[in-house]
Amino acid sequence: MTILALESATLDPKALVEEAERALADIARAREAVGRVIFGQESVVEQTLTAILAGGHALLVGVPGLAKTKLVETLGTVLGLDARRVQFTPDLMPSDIVGTEVMDQDETGRRSFRFVRGPVFAQLLMADEINRASPRTQSALLQAMQEYHVTVAGERHDLPAPFHVLATQNPLEQEGTYPLPEAQLDRFLCQIDVHYPSLEAERRILMATTGVSEERAGAVMTAERLREIQALVRRMPVPDTVVDAILSLVRSARPGHGSSEADAHIAWGPGPRASQSLMTCVRARALYEGRLAPSIDDVRALAEPILQHRMALNFAARAEGMGVRDVVKALVRGLG
Repeated sequence: MTILALESATLDPKALVEEAERALADIARAREAVGRVIFGQESVVEQTLTAILAGGHALLVGVPGLAKTKLVETLGTVLGLDARRVQFTPDLMPSDIVGTEVMDQDETGRRSFRFVRGPVFAQLLMADEINRASPRTQSALLQAMQEYHVTVAGERHDLPAPFHVLATQNPLEQEGTYPLPEAQLDRFLCQIDVHYPSLEAERRILMATTGVSEERAGAVMTAERLREIQALVRRMPVPDTVVDAILSLVRSARPGHGSSEADAHIAWGPGPRASQSLMTCVRARALYEGRLAPSIDDVRALAEPILQHRMALNFAARAEGMGVRDVVKALVRGLG
């Protein structure tokens, strides 16, 4: 058994199963509520909810008009979170994100500084078009996403719990965008690609959103309940076979570690944070799908969103017209 499995074995198995079954029911209701509003993006909804259940941040990448903003707004409502949205623009300043100090004067004439909190003080922050802001402003989110607090004028200000950043990003080939630095990309638990909907899904979108009324989601859980489920996710036992698959996959994506695919096509690969992200997300995905334990299929399903933003191709791979997703798929096939 793994260390995680041994830790979970000390808990009352019956109580753990009962708690997991209650979580399954709550997650199923949240999934259904989101599905009534967001059409044709089932995999996107799955990966986004999985990231939140795992307690992390997610980066949604796609062209404008694919309901990325609407998805985040809907998730905030369904999960009962205090949600805020920031539209990132080239002239956005770091103080516009974290807040700033202003000077107050009382009736005696005494002056003092007062901290005015920025929009980052929310349980669900939507950073819309994050790659349109300058690198300086992008880095303002870095401390908050990693350490869950901000520091202004030497004073520490803790962020509310839970705290999640769901950022949207336009493709880099569009004008007026700045590539996210590798350190900030690594802070995102996963990168979720948002594609165009199918014909039938787009037909449903047309019929549902161009009439007199439009379906709206309601809250199905509270922030406190979400935190309980997130704590449960980290207590779920993980079989040795799944742990071995995670380690094998992540290490095979690093050049110089015995993988011919990595040696031939990868310039630099994912670090241990990728393994940690996979370990947490496979549990969350299992709960999302109504299972009490993760499997190797969860590792295969999550390989692309977890790894693709944590690795870079070398010149030879780019010259051959290969993409990161192609390499990840080849590595996944190596799992058997």
